Amino acid sequence: MKHQKWFLFGIISVLFLIVMPAAAQIVVPCPPPPECFRGPCIPPPCPPPPGGVFTDPSWLNIDYHRVNVTVENQIARTNVDMQFTNRGEGLAEGTFVFPLPQGASVDQLTMFVNGQAIEARILPAEEARGIYNEIVRQYRDPALLEYIGSSAIQANVFPIPPGESRRIQISYDQVLEAENGLVHYVYPMTSARAMRGRDIDQFSISLDVTSADEIGSVYSPTHNIALAREASDTNHFRAGFETSFYLPEGDFSLYYALANDEISLNLLSYRESADEDGFFLLLVQPPLAVEETQIVPKDVILVVDQSGSMQGPKWEQAQQAASYVLENLNSEDRFNVVVFSTGARIYSERLESAEIAPQAADWVNNLIAEGGTDINLALQTALEMTDPERPTTIMFLTDGLATEGVIETDDILANVEATAGENVRIFTFGIGDDVDTFLLDAVHQQFRGAGTYVRTEERIDEEVASLYNKINAPVLTDVQLDVEGALVELLYPAQLPDLFAGEQLTLVGRFRDAAENVTVTLSGTVNGETRSFIYEGLALPARAGGEPFIARLWATRRIGDLLNTIRLNGENPELVQSVVDLSVRYGIITPYTSFLIEENDILTQSGREQAAADFAAEEARGLTDNFTGSAAVDNADNIAGLNNAQAPVPMAMPTMSAPYGQGGVTGGVGGQGGGASGGDGTITVAPVQNPVTNINGKTFINVEGVWNDTQFNPDTMETERIVFLSDEYFALLEQHPELADYFALGERVIVVLDGVAYEVVSE
Repeated sequence: MKHQKWFLFGIISVLFLIVMPAAAQIVVPCPPPPECFRGPCIPPPCPPPPGGVFTDPSWLNIDYHRVNVTVENQIARTNVDMQFTNRGEGLAEGTFVFPLPQGASVDQLTMFVNGQAIEARILPAEEARGIYNEIVRQYRDPALLEYIGSSAIQANVFPIPPGESRRIQISYDQVLEAENGLVHYVYPMTSARAMRGRDIDQFSISLDVTSADEIGSVYSPTHNIALAREASDTNHFRAGFETSFYLPEGDFSLYYALANDEISLNLLSYRESADEDGFFLLLVQPPLAVEETQIVPKDVILVVDQSGSMQGPKWEQAQQAASYVLENLNSEDRFNVVVFSTGARIYSERLESAEIAPQAADWVNNLIAEGGTDINLALQTALEMTDPERPTTIMFLTDGLATEGVIETDDILANVEATAGENVRIFTFGIGDDVDTFLLDAVHQQFRGAGTYVRTEERIDEEVASLYNKINAPVLTDVQLDVEGALVELLYPAQLPDLFAGEQLTLVGRFRDAAENVTVTLSGTVNGETRSFIYEGLALPARAGGEPFIARLWATRRIGDLLNTIRLNGENPELVQSVVDLSVRYGIITPYTSFLIEENDILTQSGREQAAADFAAEEARGLTDNFTGSAAVDNADNIAGLNNAQAPVPMAMPTMSAPYGQGGVTGGVGGQGGGASGGDGTITVAPVQNPVTNINGKTFINVEGVWNDTQFNPDTMETERIVFLSDEYFALLEQHPELADYFALGERVIVVLDGVAYEVVSE
């Protein structure tokens, strides 16, 4: 399905530019200096070849690359607008080659350079293959190998004089087929490798989608998209991604579902081979908006820290946050407010109706911040007023540690567990760095809420409003999932949250005993009554194939869960080894594996075990010994980002707190592509010493210039050596075309296929 959804050319990303001198038709290699690997740069000029003018391809700068997509009833039109500038010293005349995915047909093609039409011709697959091979041989650049077997478009471009720019515009149409209720759009980006590692100065992609049928889930596993949807228009959405100095890691991919029930459910799966357990992803999308009569009435209790440390802007923002929640209650909701410092004060002796919430807001706004911090008393006061017959949301805001009353974290947690009912959901907001991350995370995880850390540069009221908008309209509580026809396990999130109008739930897990006819039942409580939604005719196939990103997304959440267990319960060798093995297999860098990469011993099991054992104690101190302060909040943020990831993490190491560094993962609760702790779903990353990449579900690490498949173990496996660009090299690609994507990494690659380790070596 993925290859069918590719269409035409992706220009610079799926574009290979052959730059030849205008006079001599000779190419003399002149690689850019190392400092030009990132960002725009101007390499020093190369001497021209005898009898001609030469322009090094690395001089061609990508000024911008803009993609605008409109989809109407599954017919997509993609408009590409991009500009190149010749920053070299010579005249460049080039040929563009656009690889086409299998099954693509060119019905409409417009291509212009500075307003003048370019003559383009379509090459059948066999003719295109010859061109691909010729380019690979001539330029010793295997980036086009992944397109062997596909057809292509070839077009000449006008010469580009030194210092001048050329603008290219292309438009094409394609039909997006629906499979399992999901429509998939892909804009190819993987051949950015062909541009020799140069960034795109400005890159943007925007999609405007309209459907005759109601649209359910919208999901991008590759990019942190911004999504705009109107509750009044369920047949339309807009999505976009924009960045500067962009070096693409993979294709842009987006799914959207055609709604088929009150709560839509869509299934995707992946299996590397028929001998291994598979992976699955469930997208659960409640309606964007529901009638107020369909919203489950709830009780909301605000628990707000009023201690002296909150005095000033923090207290003012906390007051505004409380006012926002109180002013946005549903008509059937009830509420109360608990403020705490040395003691605890309540607005009312009982839960009040939403009608008098404005009076409660006035009451909070007239209070001042003073006194100590009695967290235990505050939580017990809130829990004792809960009604076991109604869903209850507790929003707990604090900026410090317990200093009065019961101050031991374990004792506070034991008291909360003894008092809280199954109907209680606790959402925590840790303000600043002087908070007890162990307490806050344990509370919200145990009671099926979410946790957010509000840093000094962020506003409390904005974070509270963002979360409350997502949880304000529950449509199904106490959610349970049942799968008939296959054995599923290791599901994340392990505890299913309540479903809220407009908030998508993304579930990932493993499956065994696959079946082509699987039934999924989603059940829960609505106004005290059990309700079930049944989805039949789904498939978890036994054969290999599917969407490889699902495996990495599952591994991301699995690693987050293991790291959180280490952080909250202490380290043991089995947990560390599980983290290391998953990290190496799926290319998700953790503190443990970042150390291993630096040691260049990530490929052998014995090396992993020894290095992990030697380094574990130092790493654990950063995770388990400190639960307050900036470092602790950073760690909690990072792990929450993995635990709640909506997409696989980037191929870089999340910066962790001391002893790993500074920074962290941030992201709104359930936000696209990020964690559960403030911000916009982004992840702070730092480059690792040795590059790591993922190709079609396989992870490769560059060790001393060789791209190694992490399934290759040099202790137990011998390699079958093939000389780069030899006749045997191309013959092997003819025999196993699936190797082309992996060989496209470079001149030196080791890849394991069907138990055989193929090693590409330089001449």
